[in-house]
Amino acid sequence: MNKKIIPLTAATLAVLAACGKAPTTESVTASPKATETITTEQNSQPQYQGKAVVYQVFTRLFGNTNTTNKPWGTLEENGVGKFNDFTDEALQGIKALGTTHIWYTGVPHHALIRDYTAYGISNDDPDVVKGRAGSPYAVKDYYSVSPDLAVDPANRLQEFQALIARTHQHDMKVLIDIVPNHVARAYHSLQRPEGVADFGANDDTSVAYARDNNFYYVPGEAFQVPEWPADYQVLGGEAHPLADGKFAENPAKWTGNGSRAAQPAFDDWYETVKINFGVQPDGSYDFDSLPAEYAEKDWQAHYQFWQGKNVPDTWIKFRDITLYWTGMGVDGFRYDMAEMVPVEFWSYLNSHIKQVNPAAFLLAEVYQPHLYRDYIKLGLMDYLYDKVEFYDSLKLVMQGKGPTSELVATQQRMADIEHHMLHFLENHDEQRIASPEFAGDARKGMPAMVVSTLISTSPTMLYFGQEVGEPGAADAGFGKASRTTIFDYWGVPHHQRWVNGGKFDGGALTAEEQALRQFYSTLLSFSRAAPALNGGYTELHSVNMAAGTAYSEQQLAFARYSAEQQLIVVSHFNAEQGSEFALTIPAELIAKWQLADGKYRLQDQLSGSSNELIIAGGKGTIAIALAPLGSVVYQLVR
Repeated sequence: MNKKIIPLTAATLAVLAACGKAPTTESVTASPKATETITTEQNSQPQYQGKAVVYQVFTRLFGNTNTTNKPWGTLEENGVGKFNDFTDEALQGIKALGTTHIWYTGVPHHALIRDYTAYGISNDDPDVVKGRAGSPYAVKDYYSVSPDLAVDPANRLQEFQALIARTHQHDMKVLIDIVPNHVARAYHSLQRPEGVADFGANDDTSVAYARDNNFYYVPGEAFQVPEWPADYQVLGGEAHPLADGKFAENPAKWTGNGSRAAQPAFDDWYETVKINFGVQPDGSYDFDSLPAEYAEKDWQAHYQFWQGKNVPDTWIKFRDITLYWTGMGVDGFRYDMAEMVPVEFWSYLNSHIKQVNPAAFLLAEVYQPHLYRDYIKLGLMDYLYDKVEFYDSLKLVMQGKGPTSELVATQQRMADIEHHMLHFLENHDEQRIASPEFAGDARKGMPAMVVSTLISTSPTMLYFGQEVGEPGAADAGFGKASRTTIFDYWGVPHHQRWVNGGKFDGGALTAEEQALRQFYSTLLSFSRAAPALNGGYTELHSVNMAAGTAYSEQQLAFARYSAEQQLIVVSHFNAEQGSEFALTIPAELIAKWQLADGKYRLQDQLSGSSNELIIAGGKGTIAIALAPLGSVVYQLVR
């Protein structure tokens, strides 16, 4: 176990005390504010030689076995999953997919339409809530968890703590969302530690901006609910005492996506308010800039840079929030819309988190490629979504609209930061592969997942239900078809067949769904254990495109290797026809692997079948025969 001595402010000590982490006063640091230190012990890390595998689960939907699925249905009508649904059997099933980290999406208490006033929780106004179950990205209380997820809402935090413990017992790590850019319009924390003020509690609301305000304001104007489109009715048209087209907020606050109008548009993030990080309305910064040379410095140097600096109040609030959850046993965070928050804040926050847990897993949503390197190197992000580059290119290949050579080019563009670019085919924002709007066939995800998982050293993410071909086929109310709803109470049909009434054994899956899940399990478990995936990469596409064989833009081939393991990966993206060709292995790679002329056995890590690498004159050849949507992952057997 590693021990760290961490200097903490009095406010942060109160936060840690609230989650049961009693400080030990081993030293006092001289500073303008009295500080103390705390000793923490880190959990042991999951054991894997290959890459991390993140399983994203929408917590509210995972354990729900109710199949009613009435659009705009209530919790009582459509059901809801609970923390307690993640039983030992469920967690074993998740781990069988090769999972190292579970991202429990939608855990912090967000605005929703259900009466929990018996537990001291105020009702939320449907005019500023998306859906009935609410968006998980409109957080109402950062020091608590959603009451929907607890069997006993009074003990909701304890039930989540028990889930953290169970997850750790199964040798997996816990990630939750942090959404610094915005909070729910009616943010109010019931659970905040003593001495911690709510966002906005001390704001000067007479001005649009002040550095230590938590929000931006529209002085002299009251908030107005958006004008609803003709095809939209709040709660699907159901009568509700608060659904009156009004919401009391005076003066109005800026909306989460940056709208400065007192009446945001329906397409704005009207259910949220923008957080102020010390960025003035003209875009200039009201805090110390981070010198460019810190792009080459480690988190310890970043941590030291911020010591004694006068930072905006919002920065301190989010530091305390993340350290609260870290102290509770959460192992990392997925940051929503990180690019909308200045990189200096991320340097400050992430270095403080790493000071407490150097192994913390920090994943961010950034969609502008020109910002990637700043958020990795200056913002200290461990990983970013590789959405705009790799995912977008791969989606076109899956749809038959793009060449595989673009994947080679993308990988080359990302070469200097490829380890930090997390790969995925689905998440809660993206269309399901099996939906007609994407590929219309879950099997088309198979060669894509082989490529996405094995081409880089970065972690791989799998979205729950992807492994059984969930198509996201229905309109759930606010949520629409092609994406599994994040706004409504709902059951996820294909996934429910794996849940099988709470047995979590896949007993109700069709044969095709079972085979698909076994494919994902085999691939991702291999990736978790394969040392070659932390080693070298050589693209084989260019040489084979020039070879004059049947190899084409419908295939992608590459090699991955380390001293212990050498792999040849070939995937075929045609769903109608198979392909046969002689795959060329260039002399440079043969020399790197120190192979003499002769024949070498290859073992496919997906099917168990064997093949042969023939080397003559220093060049290699493999006879490849692939079924429609087939892949091979050949390991060299010396």
